[in-house]
Formats: sequence, structure tokens, C-alpha cells
Amino acid sequence: MIITAAAFGLIVGGLLGLVGGGGSILAVPALVYGVGLPLSAAIPTSLVVVGASSAVAVVPRLRNVNWRLAVIIGAAGTATAYLGTYVNRLLDQKVLLLAFAAIMVIAGVRMMMPTKAAGGSCALPGGGVHWRSCLPKAIATGAVVGFLTGLLGVGGGFLIVPALTLVLGLPMAATVGTSLVIIVINSVAGFAAHLGDLHIDWAVTAAFAMAAMAASLLAGRLGTNIPDRILKRSFGILVLAVAAYVTAQALLT
Repeated sequence: MIITAAAFGLIVGGLLGLVGGGGSILAVPALVYGVGLPLSAAIPTSLVVVGASSAVAVVPRLRNVNWRLAVIIGAAGTATAYLGTYVNRLLDQKVLLLAFAAIMVIAGVRMMMPTKAAGGSCALPGGGVHWRSCLPKAIATGAVVGFLTGLLGVGGGFLIVPALTLVLGLPMAATVGTSLVIIVINSVAGFAAHLGDLHIDWAVTAAFAMAAMAASLLAGRLGTNIPDRILKRSFGILVLAVAAYVTAQALLT
């Protein structure tokens, strides 16, 4: 079990290091179907793994992090994630999965389409930020992403990366680093919400997390040398693949 956990940790960490997202949506299925943990243990374990590996992956990208945006979006998302979690309990899970897949298809297609150079009030040509127009967008983005993350239960990075790129206009290099910081914030908040009823195998968690952190650090260093266009297109393909898988699971189960 520990070896299997480490193997999946390499995959999850590598993905986080390269594109700044996608770890949580793979970590939970890997822990449940690959490692054999119950869902009650897989969710908090995933939060530890994804949070720790994201913190390590951001180290090579510290110069590219927009810290103010990360804190604003993370704070707004933390508040609305609890609301999303509450609504999640009221809705049919198949409906939620299909909604998630639809959002992923839209985000994936948009990420793969040719776009104008990134920019806007949150990413001025000179590298600054016009906060009067950017701040409302950042708060709204954080609130929506946080709500959807809580509502759907997985995929924080899959939502944050397209939001930072398509809504706020950040270049991919800044998007990846900023996304990783936001994921760390969300992971800490999510783990704190599970402290009252925590079921976790710390040996499996440690093996998964150590492998993920090592892979995310290496991938993070390699990712800084990959052009934005390739990262965006690769991320878009990955999002569409996950959307297809989620749709199949929702319709066939």
C-alpha cells in the first residue's frame, strides 16, 4: 500500500509542479481506487498531500507569484467553500458530477483556443495591477472558485488556473505560481474543516506526500522552462480528459 501510494504521489506531484493544478482531482481517486482508502480517509489525506506538494512546487516559482491576488482569492474562496460544501449535501451527486464536467469542458476548450496576449487590469503591460478594477474581479473569482470547489468537492486547481488566465488575464507563468499558493490556502482551510472527524492513515499519507513533494519540486523547476502556449494547451487537454472521465462515471454509475 505504501509503495502504491508513493507511485501515485509522483504523478500527482508532477502534475501540480507543471501546471499548478489538477492534483486534488487525481489524488482522491488514486487514494480510493489505487491505494484502497475509504473516502472518509482519502479526502483529508488528499488535502495534506496536495497542500504540501503545492507548497514545495511553488518554491521555484516564487518570483512569479502575485501574492496579493493569491491572498485575496484564497480568502474569498475559503469563505464561500463552506457554503458550497453545504449546498453539495442538498443536491444529487450525479447532477453535481455532470455540472463539474460541463465546467471543465468550457474551461478546457477556452484554454486550448488561441488567445490574445494575457493582460488587463490585473496584469498591466508594465507588470503592475490596476486595483480599482482588478479587486472586484479577484474577489468575485475567489468567491466563485471557492464555492464551486466546495460544491464539487474536487478540482480546485482545475478551476483556479483557467480563472486566473481567462478572467484575470495573468500570463501562464504567474498563473501557475499564484494558483499553487491559493491551493495551499484552500487545502489548509479544507483540512481544518475535517479536524472534528478525522480518519487518516499517517504512514500512507507520509509516503504519498513525500513522493508528491519531490516530484512537484522537480516538475516545478522543469516547468519554468516550458513556453506558456504549451502549458496552456497541455492543461486544456488534461481538463477535457478528466471531463470525459467524470461524464462517463456519472452516466454509467
